[in-house]
Amino acid sequence: METPGSGTQAMRALIALRERILAGTIGPGTRLLEVPLSEALEISRTPLREAMARLVEEGLLERVRAGGFVVRSFGFQDVIDAIELRGVLEGTAARLAAERGVGEEALTELGEVVSALDLCFGAAPGEVEFERYSELNAGFHERLSGLAGSSVIKRELDRVTRLPFASPSAFLPDKADIVAFRRSLNVAQDQHRAMVAAIAGREGARAEALAREHARLARQNLEYVMEEDRSLLSRVPGMALMVG
Repeated sequence: METPGSGTQAMRALIALRERILAGTIGPGTRLLEVPLSEALEISRTPLREAMARLVEEGLLERVRAGGFVVRSFGFQDVIDAIELRGVLEGTAARLAAERGVGEEALTELGEVVSALDLCFGAAPGEVEFERYSELNAGFHERLSGLAGSSVIKRELDRVTRLPFASPSAFLPDKADIVAFRRSLNVAQDQHRAMVAAIAGREGARAEALAREHARLARQNLEYVMEEDRSLLSRVPGMALMVG
């Protein structure tokens, strides 16, 4: 039986632990010990265990055979695979939405998000109101995941995008003054527009191909960071977990 306030404590523990893990305060490979951690967070051990079990589902922790939890680490290929998986799932969601048909209201809402995204761009290539773009971009992808009407696909997309580096906004250029990054947003916006048109036109194969290509922009930005300027990794949530 859940004691009064235990759910709130578990959520507080979840948020605190997630923040520390993503910031690298608790590093990859660290074994989490309940007693000192509950004392540090000033949270009892039962809601702490609930929070850690939730972080296993999110992919940030893993259970160890001897009992307890350890912070996961991710290699370059793990990050690439997570991005690719998101592309596959979003592609499937877009294809099924096109094939099954989407209600006028849902399509209108998605189109309104695309129109709002248009307003984030200035006259010059790469001139973008980034914070607003990032917020709207997340909203676009959230709506896209539900268009197929499949709880299975939406659940799995939610699962993979809980890994911060696999989220749709993970490898956007932030405030980095890099023309290639910022111009990639113009390409991404063209793809947003084309995806909506393909879904509205019941073009399943085209919608799927566009969604998968769209996810590859994140891969291209990651590859740029790894090859050209690793200092930018500090701007990507969760990259403190990346090793190698």
